[in-house]
Amino acid sequence: MDSLVQWFTANLSGVISKEAIIFIISMIPILELRGGLLAASPALLNVPILRAIPICIVGNILPIPFILLLIRHVLEWMKKVPCFRGIALWLERKAMSKKGQIEKYEFWGLMLFVGIPLPGTGAWTGALVASLLHMKFGKAFGAILVGIALATVIMSILSYGVLGVLFMIPLRQALIVKEHGVLGYPEGQACAEVLIAGEEGGAKASTVFSGLGIAAIYKFVADGLKIFPSEITYDIPAYRGSGVGIDVLPALAGVGYICGPKVSSYLFAGGILGWLVIMPLMVLFGGETIMFPVTDMTINQLVDAQGVSALWGNYLRYIGAGAVACGGVLSLVKSLPLIVRTFKEAMGDYGKGRAAGTLRTEQDLPLKLVLLGVLLIAVVMWLLPAIPLNFFTALIVIVFGFFFATVSSRMVGLIGSSNNPVSGMAIATLLISTMLLKATGNDGIQGMIAAIVIGGIICVIAAIAGDTSQDLKTGFLVGATPKKQQIGEMIGVVVSAVVIGAILYLLSMAWGGYGSDDLPAPQAMLMKMIVEGVMGGNLPWNLVFTGVFIAIVVEILGIPVLPFAIGLYLPIYLSVPMMLGGALRWYLEKRAYGSEKAKNDSVQSGVLYSSGLIAGEGIVGILLAVLAIIPIGLDAAGKELYLSDKINLSGVFSIGSIGGLVCFAGVLLTIYFFATKDSKKKSN
Repeated sequence: MDSLVQWFTANLSGVISKEAIIFIISMIPILELRGGLLAASPALLNVPILRAIPICIVGNILPIPFILLLIRHVLEWMKKVPCFRGIALWLERKAMSKKGQIEKYEFWGLMLFVGIPLPGTGAWTGALVASLLHMKFGKAFGAILVGIALATVIMSILSYGVLGVLFMIPLRQALIVKEHGVLGYPEGQACAEVLIAGEEGGAKASTVFSGLGIAAIYKFVADGLKIFPSEITYDIPAYRGSGVGIDVLPALAGVGYICGPKVSSYLFAGGILGWLVIMPLMVLFGGETIMFPVTDMTINQLVDAQGVSALWGNYLRYIGAGAVACGGVLSLVKSLPLIVRTFKEAMGDYGKGRAAGTLRTEQDLPLKLVLLGVLLIAVVMWLLPAIPLNFFTALIVIVFGFFFATVSSRMVGLIGSSNNPVSGMAIATLLISTMLLKATGNDGIQGMIAAIVIGGIICVIAAIAGDTSQDLKTGFLVGATPKKQQIGEMIGVVVSAVVIGAILYLLSMAWGGYGSDDLPAPQAMLMKMIVEGVMGGNLPWNLVFTGVFIAIVVEILGIPVLPFAIGLYLPIYLSVPMMLGGALRWYLEKRAYGSEKAKNDSVQSGVLYSSGLIAGEGIVGILLAVLAIIPIGLDAAGKELYLSDKINLSGVFSIGSIGGLVCFAGVLLTIYFFATKDSKKKSN
């Protein structure tokens, strides 16, 4: 199909418009809507998707009424002509071999036949079968119309997020259940504590909801009213190339407290190495050097123009990405025995037919169904024209998807979803997949597009797997049924994919596309540079391998490599507030108590309150996101104003960075207060 589409686009380009080309391709048997969308892709005609879809749909639909009404008569005539008889009989045999589900389910069978883009299906074949089965014109045409619409969206949705959920089903026992107490899953714990506290009421509920309320108010003041900046950074002039900073947000302090001092310190150590060792060394030894990806100024000029954070954005992230990739590999290798054992146990339970007798809280979706779903999605990614992947690249997605689903789940278990470096995993995938594609001859524009698609899918898989892990952890703690949770996760993925996809397209159309001044998309631009760098042979491999060998050294020293690598990849102003939260928990664990029970109660009260901080900030974050997309008119310069701009008071009143630090210190004091209030009452 790919070669046919390329032939049509190559021969018709310059003769007729791009829109006319995809219209014609969509009318042709075999190619149909799938071929039209492939022709509209950035690799060929680069027609915006929202413009291409209606053209492809109309082109695909146009021949259908004629097929339904006339094809039987045409075939009868062809049978009478000796030279056409063989073709007519072959078409009849081919069509009637597909009649099973259509004949049995009629409208719904025909709709699914057309809507699910598998080999041998489509509007042309569906119309031919419907005509030979003497289906009523109205019913057949309606089913085909719905099927064509279904084919444009269903498989793209399934090929992305659902894989993240499916991969987490067999991993639940290994990572959620058997490593309970090792992997904390702070957001999952937070949700569970909120649910349990709400159910039980009393002091626990009071503690959780106190944290929720305080964080909600704090978040609204900081990021809504913007009375003080939520991100504070400081370049150290006397130690050129270094910098410090802090995100003064309560959720990060709460995550640090729940993760504890060890994990927080590993993250902080990675940040120290990056911002206070590696970046100053870059300036000291290479200050006058021009180094890719910044090719128009020296490192010193970059620091002078954009600040120390530019070193992180342009150089240190490559080191961090290498460390995260290596840490992920090492983590997977160490987890393999547990994963293999879990698979064996799951397969054993299935083979013995013990699933029905399993406790409700231990029931997962059948492993056979999971494997079938993964296989189906792999086939769809391979065959769907809208996804420019072949068999080899689809296989890469499955292998890397499972790998990074495992890694992502472990990461969020250690440090929480808010600090899960999904982009780091995507970058690691881009590095490896682009090298594989180049080595196998899949280079040029087509290879770059395939690499970006692979990275995008893996990015979604990692994000969904991490989120699903937190949800399953919550369910584990509150006694939910995993199977029902997993079904709910897949429904949520499909619904959100439709909504989010539409919003992203609208944003792109409204603001001049991603990469423009209004939508800079820095992560996407970084990934673009990586793919172009590998294909062009100018990627800063020294930086990437520096990260790899740092991770190896850290592993040899016996330090958990993933949290350290994440700290190296993330900006230091994220790890600092988590370190402060972890340090507070360390202090509470070390202070004198009357009994071990009093100590545990105090620490647990801090966890409850920290859970409320995370939940409160998350709720208000959603509210602020809604306010940011509600237009209220234009300013004096003609720029669009939103409701979030209306409540922004930073130009009228601000307490500045010092005020932000004082407010964050107040948050830490509230954690201490709620953690120790019960022990103070007892002592009195």
